Amino acid sequence: MRVDHVAIAVNSVSEALKNYEKILKIDKIDIEEVPTERVKIAILKLEDTRIELMEPTADDSPIKKFLTERGEGIHHIAITADDIESDVERAIASGTRMIGNIRTGSYGRKITFVHPKSMNGVLTEFCQAPPENKE
Repeated sequence: MRVDHVAIAVNSVSEALKNYEKILKIDKIDIEEVPTERVKIAILKLEDTRIELMEPTADDSPIKKFLTERGEGIHHIAITADDIESDVERAIASGTRMIGNIRTGSYGRKITFVHPKSMNGVLTEFCQAPPENKE
């Protein structure tokens, strides 16, 4: 397993990108809407990981709730799972609390979340390992 990305909740992807592009040298940025999560994301590709900026696209988006309660900032850390089904089964068998089932996230990859109470207060996402050409 490795860190896949760090996700940051923002009010506006386009406004946040101005700061990130000004401060960091980023050559590759993908923008995508993920309807199942009700977010618009910008994926900033760094040398060996990514930063994901997340903007809510609906009032009932979990990101909208996060922004209302806490403001902009780090939302979760994502870990690449080579075999997400097995990794989730192992986590559940060890007593880990999950949030929802495995579902489709950005790039069409399978994702799910570990409840922060199981990870010392940090919301953690498991992401299916991307196909070689999607890195």
